[in-house]
Amino acid sequence: MLKAGVVGHGAFGRHHAAKYARLPGVELVGIADPSGDARRTAADTHGVKALSDWRELLGAVDIVSVCSPAVTHAPIVRAFLNADADVLVEKPIATDLDEADSLIALAEVKNRVLTVGHQERFVFARTGLLDHAETPLEVECWRMGPWTGRGADVSAVLDLMIHDLDLTHRLIPGQVADVQARGRSSRSRLADEVSAFVSFEDGPFARLHASRISPIRRRGMRAVYADGVIEIDFITRQVRNSTGRPLNQLQLDDPLGESIAAFVEAARQGAASLVRPEEARRALETALLIDEAAALPMLDLRAPADVALYA
Repeated sequence: MLKAGVVGHGAFGRHHAAKYARLPGVELVGIADPSGDARRTAADTHGVKALSDWRELLGAVDIVSVCSPAVTHAPIVRAFLNADADVLVEKPIATDLDEADSLIALAEVKNRVLTVGHQERFVFARTGLLDHAETPLEVECWRMGPWTGRGADVSAVLDLMIHDLDLTHRLIPGQVADVQARGRSSRSRLADEVSAFVSFEDGPFARLHASRISPIRRRGMRAVYADGVIEIDFITRQVRNSTGRPLNQLQLDDPLGESIAAFVEAARQGAASLVRPEEARRALETALLIDEAAALPMLDLRAPADVALYA
């Protein structure tokens, strides 16, 4: 029986707690959150200890989900790794590369599982798209939605676009050659909407757009290959595939549940997780380059022809 804890009982943390509570072989023993309302909800829902200080979970859990604001990830993850707990941290792994590198090194030294909540990877893995070895010529991703106030401690790049950066790096394995970006702030002190153009060695490129101030929700991607196009609309669950490669239907049943179950199994078996921390670190590196570029005058975004997707 693995004893589980959750740090942060907000929009994501409450879902993590619910998944642990239902998993066989797992006992949810505590949830930490500085908000009194969140603690009362956690205690009423799960009948477990609801703590104001996450440090009270150190040494009391075997596995933990860190669902606190992004800027707090590194110190909390470090503390649990040092307490010999396996850790699933929501994206991003950290907010700078030195922190990410130190966490990866510590997990290796302590021989603990460290994985990151890029659960979109589970959706893609089930389509079979990640099984194809051919690199696309170009990738386009859009992820937009209305303002919720969540994740405002970081930019829309680290809050939203980082999911698409993780997938882009899985599809295009080459090194980043150049980054151009533009962004604007509306509801927070950081960029709430960002468009980016990322070129890779040997020619492939990606266009990405993330907004947390859009009046409508849009989520999708398009990958252009030499033999056709694969386009996925995550809202309507429609898949268009003009390539000769077979794809499974898009299934969005419970990617978070799959992610947490895979984490628990990795912790139990001491095995590698689907999302390795080194991969999350790579997405973070590109995200930080985009944030940096968005703060500078942009020369050429090379906007896609289908501008309606990015309006």
